[in-house]
Amino acid sequence: MKKFSLTAMARTQMQLAAKASSGRSANTVFGGHEHTLRQTVIGLAAGTELKEHINPGEATIMVLSGRIRLTSGQEHWEGRTGDLLVLPAGYSQITALEESSLLLNVAKIDRLEAAGND
Repeated sequence: MKKFSLTAMARTQMQLAAKASSGRSANTVFGGHEHTLRQTVIGLAAGTELKEHINPGEATIMVLSGRIRLTSGQEHWEGRTGDLLVLPAGYSQITALEESSLLLNVAKIDRLEAAGND
C-alpha cells in the first residue's frame, strides 16, 4: 500500500510551474508507460496551455485547484477546484485560466486490449 498527499504534490508542482519557462510541471504519481493506468499531478501557471493532444484511451482530469478550460474541436468546458472532467475521444487542449493544479488519470485502451489477449 502506498499513500500520497495530492495537496502537497499539487503545491510542489505549482511552485515548479511558476519557475519553469514552459509554465508547467508534472509528476507521475502512479503507473507509467508499462502500466494501463497512469495518474499524473500537473501544475500550470496562469495562461499556460497544454497544446492539443490525442486522448490515448479513457481519461479524466480532476481540478485540484484553480480554473481551467478544456477544448475539443469547437466545444469547450470549464473546470474549477473539485470538478472532474471526462476527456472526450480524439484531440483536446487544456488552458489554465488561473494558476491551477490537476490530477490527470489515463487508462490506455491499447494496454487493456493487449491484456485481454494474453
